[in-house]
Amino acid sequence: QVQLLESGGGSVQVGGSLRLTCSTSGVKYYGKTWGWFRQAPGKEREGVAIIYSAGEISYYADSVKGRFIISVDIAKKEMYLQMTSVKLEDTAMYYCAADRGWSEYGLSLSGDGFRYWGQGTQVTVSS
Repeated sequence: QVQLLESGGGSVQVGGSLRLTCSTSGVKYYGKTWGWFRQAPGKEREGVAIIYSAGEISYYADSVKGRFIISVDIAKKEMYLQMTSVKLEDTAMYYCAADRGWSEYGLSLSGDGFRYWGQGTQVTVSS
């Protein structure tokens, strides 16, 4: 049975940091891509960061490049999103997604093709 569970969300002030964790069970890591997505109220879901397999390659949305880092720990079966220098516009529900084929989607920030999604963790940035 596949499970994805996000944690680490909460309230943070502008300029602060948070680390989100996606704890998984039953999913494949090697040869697959993983990702973090977010959705703010009234907005469409946005791809934040994508990572391939054990972390060989990653890709970021321009809006978070240089501030967020995606990583995986296969031994722990966890994926992370380290958020630094957060901005008000980072406020959103954050979701992790797992198990997408590389050959068809590569490092696309689209949510298409991911087989599994978590329930989300809320991040609220305040001034």
